[in-house]
Amino acid sequence: MPVVPLLYKLTAFAYKDYLSFGYVYVGLRGAEEMTRQYNVNVYAPTILIFKEHIHKPADVIQARGMKKQVIDDFITQNKYLLAARLTSQKLFHELCPVKRSHRQRKYCVVLLTTEATKLSKPFEAFLSFALANTQDTVRFVHVYSNRQQEFANTLLPDSDTFQGKSAVSILERRNTAGRVVYKTLEDPWTGSESDKFILLGYLDQLRKDPALLSSEAVLPDLTDELAPIFLLRWLYSASDYISDSWDSIFHSNWREMMPLLSLVFSALFILFGTVIIQAFSDSNEERESSPPDKEEAHEKTGRTEPSFTKEPSSKIPKKGFVEVTELTDVTYTSNLVRLRPGHMNVVLILSNSTKTSLLQKFALEVYTFTGSSCLHFSFLSLDKHREWLEYLLEFAQDVAPIPNQYDKHFMERDYTGYVLALNGHKKYFCLFKPQKTVEEEEAMGSCSDLDSSLHLGESRGKSSGLGSRPIKGKLSKLSLWMERLLEGSLQRFYIPSWPELD
Repeated sequence: MPVVPLLYKLTAFAYKDYLSFGYVYVGLRGAEEMTRQYNVNVYAPTILIFKEHIHKPADVIQARGMKKQVIDDFITQNKYLLAARLTSQKLFHELCPVKRSHRQRKYCVVLLTTEATKLSKPFEAFLSFALANTQDTVRFVHVYSNRQQEFANTLLPDSDTFQGKSAVSILERRNTAGRVVYKTLEDPWTGSESDKFILLGYLDQLRKDPALLSSEAVLPDLTDELAPIFLLRWLYSASDYISDSWDSIFHSNWREMMPLLSLVFSALFILFGTVIIQAFSDSNEERESSPPDKEEAHEKTGRTEPSFTKEPSSKIPKKGFVEVTELTDVTYTSNLVRLRPGHMNVVLILSNSTKTSLLQKFALEVYTFTGSSCLHFSFLSLDKHREWLEYLLEFAQDVAPIPNQYDKHFMERDYTGYVLALNGHKKYFCLFKPQKTVEEEEAMGSCSDLDSSLHLGESRGKSSGLGSRPIKGKLSKLSLWMERLLEGSLQRFYIPSWPELD
């Protein structure tokens, strides 16, 4: 495509601190030579990664439908050079991580060389050795000894012997404080075949005997070579901002700038209009607020009263819907048993036949209370977990007698419409009992209404024959009960432990 894909732009921005990214449109005339040189299929997107050698890519990936995860994995595996240069302590931590266990040993082979000899034979030989001996447990890096003198002097045994020459050290980090165990090759690194043979022998011996790294030291932190001065960074940012602004103003089409200009002027108009209206309203209030002291005090008291009464329900719902989850054996532990202190789960009891109508009414009644982050809402299927509910209601025996298991109507009792407020941390619950019908007198069930009976749902399976309106009428007083729940005026029924939900 002639336009750079957005996915590739996002990848380039994510890894801008590690790699430089380019893009080639194969439809151009000059791209034929490049595609022929690197053997690229022009009919599928291709990503090539080049490291030290530009004549041959270090890695290639090619796919018609290239996904973000595939690109991220490919970039992560090739994020560093074969023999990267240590320029900061952060890069040292990433390339040479601390050993976490005996199975996760990470060795770093460090070439200490001067900046002038980077393109010389010692460095090229070290690079070819790294390419031929790439392993998961070994990382090859190099350091400019003239820029990181303290770091280099710590690893070199005799500075006179290695003065102006390259050296190779094998090290393993033991902690983040800088403690390492290492071994430096006795002779300077010249890149000869004998040097490569000696280094390869040490690496093979490390697999069998990690005690080969006999020397121990505390490395100083590396100096950040690429960190600019704060003043320079500020000047660079200011110059970039000014140049971008200059280009956007004088080199862009004015028609393209009109939406931005209209947005800016609209925002300024709204801002100044709001300030002016607020100033006039404040001046009018100051003129009108001159009654006697007694009336002033009376008005203050009168104004504070309604704000106090509205305070418990002042939290505005954050969402436009009510999130109600089913209480099952999978969600039972997280939604109840290990519920955080101060949190409660409001559970609606329903059956398969009344599920739709009761959930709609339940959502309408509790919607104004969803702004509280301490309340969670769930529903429990009576057809699946009747025994769990009957066991829980035994601890509210003063509310109504619990039916005997030999009672012929035991399995026909209708508990649809019941609502339990469960506090998983303190092991108590509050109970809401629904009305039989809409026309009956108020029978709002709460933990404090102990004289009511649990038999009001004893319809013996007739709930399925009722219409949706009488079923929804069971929860008509639920919002009032929720207000009393938040006030803390409902009676609580404590249990020794939560039963298992089979």
